[in-house]
Amino acid sequence: MLQIQDTIVSLDLLRECFCCDLAACKGMCCEEGDGGAPLTEEEAETITADLDKIRPYMTSSGQKAVEDAGVAYTDPDGDLVTQLVNGRECAFAVKKNGTWSCAIEEAFNNGDSKLRKPISCFLYPVRITEHKKFTAVEYHRWNICKQAVCKGKGLSLPLYKFLKKPLIERFGQEWYDELDLTAKEFLKQFH
Repeated sequence: MLQIQDTIVSLDLLRECFCCDLAACKGMCCEEGDGGAPLTEEEAETITADLDKIRPYMTSSGQKAVEDAGVAYTDPDGDLVTQLVNGRECAFAVKKNGTWSCAIEEAFNNGDSKLRKPISCFLYPVRITEHKKFTAVEYHRWNICKQAVCKGKGLSLPLYKFLKKPLIERFGQEWYDELDLTAKEFLKQFH
């Protein structure tokens, strides 16, 4: 672990390679798992505020799930997460040509939502855990991402570089620059 400002970052972000391979995984992270995508309170509020503009991008089953139970729920761990359809896929997941995508992101790309997509999705496979005195930034391994690991290794693309844009969105450019400098110094030890 290393400290970057008020975060504790797993060394896996520096050591492990990763590059999403949507052609291989088909966006299964939108369907698999034991709950919806983690949300911040602000994200849930933005989705609710933009829902009329996001709704046309959603499936009818996703629309019904949100109408019946809201955009989010609190899971057994006490975390706010996106609503699910029949306890399975995210209510905002849309399957096209066999591949899952995000209705919120489609709405954002067309200027219909202020939110690109939940930061937890944008940052995946990194998970953020807020503690009282620091924020943990950790790599979450999932077998459905094995092709992304292979692709990242083939490209020699460290996880933190693959996630540059969402890491900057979440923590800021100064934080990312510090992480990048620290990573380069750390990795020199192994070359």
